[in-house]
Amino acid sequence: MRKYSTLLLSALFVSASLFAQETKKEKEPQKGHTNHSKFRQLKDVLPTPTSQRLASGAPGYAYTQQKVDYVMDLRVDEKTDRIYGDEMITYHNNSKDNLDYLWVQLDQNMRAPDSKTPLAKSEGASGFQTPDKFVTKHMGRQLDYGFKLEAVKDAEGRDLSYIVNRTMMRVNLPKTLTPGGVFKFQIKWNYLVNNYRKDGGRSGYELFPDGNKNYTIAQFFPRLAVYDNVEGWQNTQFWGRSEFALEFGDYDVKLTVPADHIVDATGDLQNEKDVLTKEQRKRWEKARKSYKDPVFIVTQEEAEKAEKGRSTKTKTWHFKAKNVRDYAFASSRKYIWDAMAVDINGKTVMAVSLYSKEGNPLWEEHSTRVVANTLEEYSKLTFDYPYSKAISVHAEDQGMEYPMICFNFGRPNPDGTYSDRTKNGMIGVITHEVGHNFFPMIVNSDERQWTWMDEGLNSFVEILAELDYDPNFNTGNLPKDIVRYMGGDQSNLSPIMTQGDAVHQFGPNAYTKPAAGLYMLRQTIMGPELFDFAFRTYSQRWMFKHPTPADFFRTMEDASGMDLDWFWRGWFYTTDYTDIGIKKVKPLFLTDTPNEKIANLIKTNPRAKAYFDSLGDIVFMTDKKEDAKSTKVQEYLNSLPADKKAALKELPKYMYQVEFEKPGGLPMPIIVELTYADGTKKRETFPAQIWIKDDTKAYRVFTSTQEIKSIVVDPDLETADVDTSNNSWPKKTTNKFDQFKNKVKN
Repeated sequence: MRKYSTLLLSALFVSASLFAQETKKEKEPQKGHTNHSKFRQLKDVLPTPTSQRLASGAPGYAYTQQKVDYVMDLRVDEKTDRIYGDEMITYHNNSKDNLDYLWVQLDQNMRAPDSKTPLAKSEGASGFQTPDKFVTKHMGRQLDYGFKLEAVKDAEGRDLSYIVNRTMMRVNLPKTLTPGGVFKFQIKWNYLVNNYRKDGGRSGYELFPDGNKNYTIAQFFPRLAVYDNVEGWQNTQFWGRSEFALEFGDYDVKLTVPADHIVDATGDLQNEKDVLTKEQRKRWEKARKSYKDPVFIVTQEEAEKAEKGRSTKTKTWHFKAKNVRDYAFASSRKYIWDAMAVDINGKTVMAVSLYSKEGNPLWEEHSTRVVANTLEEYSKLTFDYPYSKAISVHAEDQGMEYPMICFNFGRPNPDGTYSDRTKNGMIGVITHEVGHNFFPMIVNSDERQWTWMDEGLNSFVEILAELDYDPNFNTGNLPKDIVRYMGGDQSNLSPIMTQGDAVHQFGPNAYTKPAAGLYMLRQTIMGPELFDFAFRTYSQRWMFKHPTPADFFRTMEDASGMDLDWFWRGWFYTTDYTDIGIKKVKPLFLTDTPNEKIANLIKTNPRAKAYFDSLGDIVFMTDKKEDAKSTKVQEYLNSLPADKKAALKELPKYMYQVEFEKPGGLPMPIIVELTYADGTKKRETFPAQIWIKDDTKAYRVFTSTQEIKSIVVDPDLETADVDTSNNSWPKKTTNKFDQFKNKVKN
């Protein structure tokens, strides 16, 4: 059978080539063109590899990054809702460059009275709004938010020259900071904490009806911007959406709060005996050994008693953290506090939750267990979680992440009842925000530029962790969930590789589409074994470093041995969509008689005649059943030795040539399901490279011993195909009522 197929294909190829040569003289010469192939390499897009960032996607031998250490004394004034801070910053210039100034981020200035953020929004008149919102927007009421800089001095107390540019501050150095040099300086500041439920924001406080507050505080201190060989200084303004680019460093932080508050934060508590009771310390030690169930350090009964008081005294909680890129904390007298131990490859890590009684019974039942599960599952897929703990704090209407600590929504009804939607929402957000410890808190990508590098990667791993927590968890249906977005109005779409502030439809672009792309890579294009190894390699290569998109793309190819440039180019750099269908199915039959074109070629072209004569016996293909008459294949089979004949499949009775079309711009694998006359099914997957020579059509011939009754492309909706009306043969027909129902459903 192999000889038969080879001869047939050779004959068709030669005849086509000879025919082309005969007709070529009649055509006018055509102009040349550049390579527009969807499969061309990304060398025209990705930056040139260097000794700092290798062509393999790994950090190079010359890779460097800065280090910034902070010593901070902080005080929370509950009466005025102000935070006061003194910080000593030690900046290590590990680069090979001379620095004449440093850039410091002042995120709280985003909501300062002179902030440009509200003016950068294109807004028309709202059809409805609350009186409070109307007064704020149209009558000039503005709270005095933003940093109040009391002093910017060097380590010896001398004033430093600086200038504030909205959410960035340039500190002018007294002398050039040379490679390997260290510069120490101090900033004294305070700012008014926002009520995040009323005024918005990623951190702040929640005010309860009894006057108690839950402080979930982040982005609260002046912190150094990143300096690297990719951006120089990453000093893009903070407009409120695109998040952060930050350096790693060590933190020594003292937090002074009302004495009846419970506090947890990034880092390890240094003074347990000063801030915890003997009973609380005893319970904490018990929790360190409890790997199955959480242990209460502060019970609900104790928290309810504490929230009735208003201590006028203070306590100072002392934390230290090594090699973290940011800092956050939570403080309230309302907290219930529970914790359990997690075994991460032989190392004990603490899973911790802080929540008010308003979160129960939901938080007591799930929060800490979800934290533990997330640490376990992410560690399997990436690297062992390196920190000592991970904290989930209940903060209604929030979902934000920082090293070792995150703030999460999910509140039951006042009577304690809750829906599956509320429960799953809480489980999902805790998994997601704890997962951010891996991306970008450790694999430290530039969120200000490339939101997808943390949100998209994290959303993908989140799905696998949620299914481990609950095999029936509703994770959505990727990649099907992205179809409606990708098939939408092109004027309202952005490529994934768009700076975060410029993105249309932020959620689908930064979260769902990247996650769907990774899901397709793992399940359909690469397979779990190749994908998981490459993904783990990327994660481990760039732990505690600053990867770029090119580093991710290159590592995934380098570690898997797969050329994926076509996928990155289409899925990440364009808004093209998938639409692959069946244009035509043509039954084929064997015949000993050549068709009219080949017969005419043999008759008129001596070279063609000589070639065909040299082949001896030839069979031809026809789509006319009445011409189907050939015994030569059977005669050839009869001439074979018994052992070779036994190794062959049964002679097919049915043959079909399928022409696939690709109205969409994205090349994707063609997944085909064949249904035979007896009801059995068979699947075949053709790699995306089937489109490499022709971007609009592809052909395959299917043979069978029984009739094929139907053919379906992408039967399980694995490739985010935006139009499935052309995915079936025979084509499925729908009446107007069915079309109306589908429209309503979508």
